[in-house]
Amino acid sequence: MPYQCRHCGGTFCAEHRLPENHGCPGLNDWQDPGGVFDSGFDDTVTDQGESDSGIAARLGLSQTGGPLGYFRGNMTYVFLGAMWVTFALQMVFQLVTGLYPITVADLGTPAYELYSAIFTLSPAHPEYVWTWFTSIFAHGGFGHIAINSIVIYFFGRLVEDYVGSKNFALLFLGSGAIAGLGQIGIQILESGTGAPAVGVLGASGAGLAIMGVLTVLNPSLRVYLYFILPVPLWLLTIGYTGFTVFQIFAVGAGAGGTAQVAHLVGLGIGLLYGQHVKGRHRVPNQLQFGAGGGRRGGPGGPGGPGGRF
Repeated sequence: MPYQCRHCGGTFCAEHRLPENHGCPGLNDWQDPGGVFDSGFDDTVTDQGESDSGIAARLGLSQTGGPLGYFRGNMTYVFLGAMWVTFALQMVFQLVTGLYPITVADLGTPAYELYSAIFTLSPAHPEYVWTWFTSIFAHGGFGHIAINSIVIYFFGRLVEDYVGSKNFALLFLGSGAIAGLGQIGIQILESGTGAPAVGVLGASGAGLAIMGVLTVLNPSLRVYLYFILPVPLWLLTIGYTGFTVFQIFAVGAGAGGTAQVAHLVGLGIGLLYGQHVKGRHRVPNQLQFGAGGGRRGGPGGPGGPGGRF
């Protein structure tokens, strides 16, 4: 009966199921006594025998078993948790301020302007740097966050195992922010033609970056759409890219109330990063994934008017 290695994703017989028995690529990390519990998030963490200085020491995090060590290998879940906490805060804010559900009449009100300044990356205020990141975790409705959560939950751990928690965090936040900025950049250009310039929010840019990485690393990965239909990941990526490009040229960057440009930017970042890390590790060749929906715009729900991604 085959066993699956939880470090590299490979499947082996009982005699070779242990990492040391099949040359697991992650073996070096797990045989490093000084790095097993090191979070890797703060380079000021010192080894035993060295002087404790810097931020880590002052915070009591200089030991390898410190609080930040729990984030190692778990950033996928940390980001998922942050998404749902942010979504809950959106709901609370709207209920307290009377914005739920958001309607067109709410646009321009002080309550909505404050809401937008916190949760939405807007072409009117790209200088609000914090929204480059808060908009990644904010979402426009339950269906919106549920779909993104499914993608990140199933794909995120595979990529995190490949590149490590620190690089995964940088990929997630960087691709999400750049995807959103790319979308509002197009909106700013289109605003001169009379097209509406609305904000964007959601984690699809980051989710598609993760998908892009896996497409390069394991294009034959079987994805079960709606947990039923097996499709190779490369075909899913090509099909989705073609559909998105068609939407952009046929309708516009915000076709269907969806931040189409942000989707392509996130996917492109993932494909490029996948080429950069290609060949490091192995991943399973099968995965179930329920897909559907995307970013939408218009009044109602936590997102309110704007594009979702």
